[in-house]
Amino acid sequence: MRGGFGALPDALASRRAEGLYRNRGVLESAQGPRVRLDGVELLSFCSNDYLGLANDPRVVAAFREGAARWGAGSGASHLVSGHMGVHHALEEALAAFTGRERALLFSSGYAANLGVVGALLDKGDVVFEDRLNHASLIDAAQLSGARLQRFLHNDVSSLDTHAARIGGRRRMVAVDGVFSMDGDEAPLAALADACDRHDTLLLVDDAHGFGVLGASGAGSLEAQGVGARVELLMGTLGKALGTAGAFVAGDATFIETLVQHARTYIYTTALPPAVAAAALESLRIVQEEGWRRERLGSLVLRLRAGAEALGLSLLPSRSPIQPLVLGDAGRALAWAQALRKRGILVPAIRPPTVPRGSARLRITLSAAHENADVDRLLEALAEVARA
Repeated sequence: MRGGFGALPDALASRRAEGLYRNRGVLESAQGPRVRLDGVELLSFCSNDYLGLANDPRVVAAFREGAARWGAGSGASHLVSGHMGVHHALEEALAAFTGRERALLFSSGYAANLGVVGALLDKGDVVFEDRLNHASLIDAAQLSGARLQRFLHNDVSSLDTHAARIGGRRRMVAVDGVFSMDGDEAPLAALADACDRHDTLLLVDDAHGFGVLGASGAGSLEAQGVGARVELLMGTLGKALGTAGAFVAGDATFIETLVQHARTYIYTTALPPAVAAAALESLRIVQEEGWRRERLGSLVLRLRAGAEALGLSLLPSRSPIQPLVLGDAGRALAWAQALRKRGILVPAIRPPTVPRGSARLRITLSAAHENADVDRLLEALAEVARA
């Protein structure tokens, strides 16, 4: 290989030997509790389709109708000629649902976080982030040029210590609302208090809380009663809403600043309009069918009670993300493979996605699961644990 890349084959071999090699499976079915992966029918507990909307007939119909009316692609960036009426309607609906003045669509949650932090921070600024934040928030801080200071997970006193000694022209705290690998929640009220003490803006990435938590499904901010105390909210459309893309919601000044300066908004083609049409339908369903969140909550309790009875200790979480930490990467991979032999799909999450020594099974539930599905998972876990 040219350019000094001759060591890549050895690096890949080393990764495989350490149990850290990642393989892509090919899904041959629509997303749902039961999938066909690489030719095998499996009961799946590894999707972020928390409310079971990714293959809902009404959402699929809205997608088809959106494509028929607006075409397959938007054809341009939002600021050139790609901002269609259906995009605008979705932004207005998201702003109203989250209680914000405006919302702005992005192609993904990753792009949204990079766009927000990059547009608002620069050299001479500082951003404080939880150590377990999603990679997109970490990358956003590093790419912005601002100083990145990470604080201990969900430890407001650690944030206080760093914020008291580190100054900056502009200051931001950025956290996940629900942490994607642990499933626990950020203490948003305490973080908002800290931001008040240190004159700091608060950005919450609620990718895994939006649509799931709160009385109406508006997410972590609603569930924890912090509302307007959080200046900027990022939510994704590809998890609980079952479609794709993301949005950032806030007051008009912040959102207009993103329109003018967020590179991942300005320099990319707008979401396909059919996706926006499908997301509008999903948002309607989220607001009208609260039973989906209730159903999901009951499944979480069933799984946790069953795991406790088996002597399996899940990390503390009321979210659909229910991790079983096994420690060694090889052990986590072996458990995942043993479950798959029993017809159950649960991913092994290994470093660098999680810290070394904390490899785990990341079990995720959907409102589309049945009680019997959870019971079957528990039976399989019991068999693997005994083996």
